[in-house]
Amino acid sequence: MITYLIGHLLSVGIGVSLGLLGGGGSVLALPVLVYVMGIPPKPAVAMTLIMVGTVSAVSALSQARRGNVNLRMVAIFGSTTMLGAYLGARLAAQPWVTATVQMTVFGLAMLGAASLMIIRTARPESGNRPQPPGVSAGDFYYQPVCKYCWLWLMTEGLGIGVLTGLVGVGGGFALVPALVLLGKVPLRAAMGTSLAIIAGNSAAGLLGYLNTVPLDGHLIVTFTLAAGLGALVGGELAERISVRALQKGFGYFLLAIAAFVLLKNALPAPSNQSRGQDSAFRPTGVTQPSGSAGRPLRG
Repeated sequence: MITYLIGHLLSVGIGVSLGLLGGGGSVLALPVLVYVMGIPPKPAVAMTLIMVGTVSAVSALSQARRGNVNLRMVAIFGSTTMLGAYLGARLAAQPWVTATVQMTVFGLAMLGAASLMIIRTARPESGNRPQPPGVSAGDFYYQPVCKYCWLWLMTEGLGIGVLTGLVGVGGGFALVPALVLLGKVPLRAAMGTSLAIIAGNSAAGLLGYLNTVPLDGHLIVTFTLAAGLGALVGGELAERISVRALQKGFGYFLLAIAAFVLLKNALPAPSNQSRGQDSAFRPTGVTQPSGSAGRPLRG
């Protein structure tokens, strides 16, 4: 019971991070499901896509009412990320993509996200350097040197999508700077736009997991409601709190979680646990481990 409550309190925090930063929720959702709630990685990734996708969609609607969603970028950038998400999910279904492989890739992605946030917020708050339109001096990004930035935007979108489908990372940490620098979208609008793109990515990734993993429907509903509540709170706070300060603290927090995940997967797992997890990774028709309430995800 205590674990159940802790997991749902953390889910509220996931929603708050989505509402405040336009991303980060999926990065936190997977370790909560795997290490707190005891869900095997592959089902946990699919559950993450449902929960974070739903909460992101709700948050995106809230941001759209404030005029912070660029629909053109959602259509152009989102189409490539959704394709990547579906391909990433199909890749995750391959037998050689084990729990250790998925969580190691997830840990490395989290490490990269944390490093980007820390490096970006460590830059001086000087207004002397050129900044993208709509970006304040405290939240600026360096402008890239590229003749065809839109092409880099599509390429990066495909990569972010694959990562989403493979390990459930929404990619908000990469989507926002890509939209600001390559898409020339103001920062606040980039944050809202990234939420809409994450929602689309989650739907495409979930489609790729159809008929491959068992899911716990009750846990999905309760976690999604808790995260949705947090997202509403985060969306209101986003207008009143410095994004730069939040990103710095969140970056160091992600760094600690990434170190934990990588260390956890570097250590040998007990053989009985490995067998329990492997049984959840087989294709449709697999028997769920004893005591689980999950059912195979079907189209």
